[in-house]
Amino acid sequence: MDRKIRVGAVSYLNTRPLLYGIAHEAVKSRMDLILDYPSALARMLLEDEIDVGLIPVAILPNLKEHHLISDYCIGSRGKVTSVGIFSERPLTEIRTVLLDYQSRTSVALARILLKEYWNSTAVCEDTQGEEYLHRIGGDVAGLVIGDRALDLVKTSTYQYDLGEAWKLHTGLDFVFAAWVSNKPIDPVFIKEFNSANALGLDRLEEVIRSTGETRHDLHQYYTKHISYLLDADKKAGMELFLQKVRAFSEQA
Repeated sequence: MDRKIRVGAVSYLNTRPLLYGIAHEAVKSRMDLILDYPSALARMLLEDEIDVGLIPVAILPNLKEHHLISDYCIGSRGKVTSVGIFSERPLTEIRTVLLDYQSRTSVALARILLKEYWNSTAVCEDTQGEEYLHRIGGDVAGLVIGDRALDLVKTSTYQYDLGEAWKLHTGLDFVFAAWVSNKPIDPVFIKEFNSANALGLDRLEEVIRSTGETRHDLHQYYTKHISYLLDADKKAGMELFLQKVRAFSEQA
């Protein structure tokens, strides 16, 4: 490739350890880094506006070609904290669930869990912008991801963690997003990129200080809730999830 590699990443708190390493390693000079929310990055990768993205794994079946290029991801082994359904009433009393427009994997996961795990008859409704957060109340719940979810954990009367529910439902880990390319990438770049991801995870206290974040316990978040290694357990969970996504698509 005779140009810089276009890399898309999410700017949520959960990606800071990965981005920290990229910012402090030489591989940064070989890429153009684009920051956006997950569903926007998914569209960019599908339309070849980026070469690599930290993208929602739910879109993998839609890519003509894809390659997992890193040993790291945004995953969980149970409670994830920053992906949940939030409401003022119990889920059994909810009639509508507003779906976060910033997500694809979490939207698909919410639909699966609402049907298979919670046996909910609530209607799922897509959203287009931040105003949907103000509609949460009464018998209307909302799927919220990322930093906004971390805030709602502190205030929402009822909250249903999707990472925790998936673990209870399947016994498996979950992958929300992974580093994926839509074409073969230089193996040397991949090796350097992977090392850069690892750097931030080795220096978590530096990462936490660099965020300037004081509202949330990031040490607990990074070590107890987000699980970054894309290991065999997570790949097994991802494969089952993609099977369920395909099944839901066929039923639609």
